[in-house]
Order: sequence, then structure tokens, then C-alpha cells
Amino acid sequence: MKKSILILVALMLLGGIGGGAYWFFGNQAQASVTEGDLDKQAKKELTDKEKAEADAKVAFVKMDPLTLPVVNEKGIVQIINISITLEAADAETAKEIERFFPRLKDAYIQDMYGSLGRKGAMNAEGVVQVNRIKERLSKITEKVIGSDKVRQVLLQSVQQRPA
Repeated sequence: MKKSILILVALMLLGGIGGGAYWFFGNQAQASVTEGDLDKQAKKELTDKEKAEADAKVAFVKMDPLTLPVVNEKGIVQIINISITLEAADAETAKEIERFFPRLKDAYIQDMYGSLGRKGAMNAEGVVQVNRIKERLSKITEKVIGSDKVRQVLLQSVQQRPA
């Protein structure tokens, strides 16, 4: 008798769970689509296509690696190697950027030479803060070349070693 009551309670419980799930998931609300929503979606697809076309033309220009010392009051404590690649809008712009490599490298070295030893470029453990380095290099690139030529400064590798 006890077994039959337990089985009956279990069946009722499972039936209630199944019915609740059917009622909850079976009555999905239908979304209403307006013309304005369609226009927004069409514009988004258009901008996505434009982005894809622009990304297809992108050219990358790899620079020679920079080797910079980290200088503090004790002298040179570390050597940092940075590999930089510049993202150009197209191949034509990439060729123009290549002509600026000597100026860019000079500007990078002048700006970064003494600044790496300061606390702004490194954390307390002496590890380079890559985001800050990238920001500095982006600002320098914009000053030397202009903001319309280079889309982004990309750091391919940053290596540190003791001096």
C-alpha cells in the first residue's frame, strides 16, 4: 500500500513538472517586427558589409624590433625588446608609412629611452605595462605620421631580460 502511494505521488509530481514546463515553454510570445526595426537591421548589415570590405583591404607593416634599456638610479637594469606592426588602411598607405620608418624609430627611441624606468611604464614587480607602452607608441605615431594613415599600433612581442 505504501509503495503504491509513493508511486502515485511520484507520478503526480512528474506530471506537474511536465505540465508546468509545457505551459512555460509552450506559450512563447511572438515578437512584433516594425518597419523601423527592419531599417535598423538593414543599416547594421550595411555597416557590417562596409567594415568587412575595409578589413579586406587592410595592410600590415612590420617594423624592425626596438631594443631599449630600462634605466633607473642604479643604471641599466633591464633590456626590453619590442616588435611593432602598424595597421594601415590599404597597401598604398602601407607604402607611405614605410617611408616614415626612420623618423618613427627615432621618435620611439627618444620617447621611450628614459621613460621605461619610471613607475608609469612598469608595475611594482618590474614588469612592463603593455597597455601604457601601446598608448605611448600610438601617440608618437600619430604625431609623426598623422592620424589618418595608421589605424592601430600593434605590439607583436614584448620581451624583458635583466641587463
